[in-house]
Amino acid sequence: MTSTFTKHLNTQPLPDEQRERILAAPGFGQYFTDHMVQIQWTGDVEAGTGQWGDPQLVPYGPLQLDPAAAVLHYGQEVFEGLKAYRHDDGSVWTFRPEKNAARLNRSAQRLAMPALPETVFMESLRELVGQDKDWVPTGDGQSLYLRPFMIANETFLGVRPSREVLYSVIASPAGNYFGEAKAVDIWLSRNWARAGRGGTGNAKCGGNYAASLIAQMEGDAHNCQQVIFTDPDRDHAIEELGGMNVFFVFDDGTLLTPELTGTILEGVTRDSIIQLARDRGMNVEERAFTLDEWREGVASGRLTEVFACGTAAVISPVGRLISDDETIGPDNAQPGEVTMSLRQELLEIQTGRGEDRHGWLTRLA
Repeated sequence: MTSTFTKHLNTQPLPDEQRERILAAPGFGQYFTDHMVQIQWTGDVEAGTGQWGDPQLVPYGPLQLDPAAAVLHYGQEVFEGLKAYRHDDGSVWTFRPEKNAARLNRSAQRLAMPALPETVFMESLRELVGQDKDWVPTGDGQSLYLRPFMIANETFLGVRPSREVLYSVIASPAGNYFGEAKAVDIWLSRNWARAGRGGTGNAKCGGNYAASLIAQMEGDAHNCQQVIFTDPDRDHAIEELGGMNVFFVFDDGTLLTPELTGTILEGVTRDSIIQLARDRGMNVEERAFTLDEWREGVASGRLTEVFACGTAAVISPVGRLISDDETIGPDNAQPGEVTMSLRQELLEIQTGRGEDRHGWLTRLA
């Protein structure tokens, strides 16, 4: 395939004054830029054949799908999420995009979909951000959220891998996901699972998020901003939140996060936090961590901080863990020192105000 994009520019882009009003308070995932990327694939994954067509930059707008499109019936789709930040000199950069490209392809393999060349993934980001650069916000904590995704769009109702797949990228200006960085309460799901052994837990696909929504509704009913899942077959080992990884800070300087078992998404932010913590000389553990350990750690005072992380929220302090029969954590929990320090360091790297000593930044425009 060629990596040269055919451009069909939007003849009616949003007027500057309307765009500026949006950028002043973008929220999250509510508004979208003037263009999107589309690349169509046709082939046979089972036979190992197939070809990506010519990449295109087109006006943002509805997709045309047949009612029998495979994605609508069998959920064959994957996606990614990453951010573009405007630096002080006006240039636009993103954070570790090669990790997203690799994870997209791992997810695609799990969902029996074709791999996208990583060079094309990178170029798709550059094309979209380069064209819609004016949509990148300048406020603190703000960014342009990029959503690459693949969907099976073959018109066919048989149960087999789709022989037609659409890759697309859309972009949305974003503010802080949870607002200001204050400790959020999370709901402990006892009745539902996000993923299971041998399932799609380590793939970034919509089915995992759909499976978490009913538990999220339970959390909402108890004034919790997120929900967390455990593995009942491993002494209720903590897994992850509905869309975020979780970390635990101890009084001896240890930073702990659940080990990757195939049911937990390999977060880019998670991996970055582990590296930054090790750079500081912290002892980082990736292992099973049970609900009993969480409870005992809070009671003894050894567990001093809990935080969640992901692309959208970056790092979010966690206050209380709430369930039907107990609450773990103090009522007046405040963001922890380690939590906020790691958050600040990560944001400074992403926004170009801190040293990028690991070469994590890639310029898009």
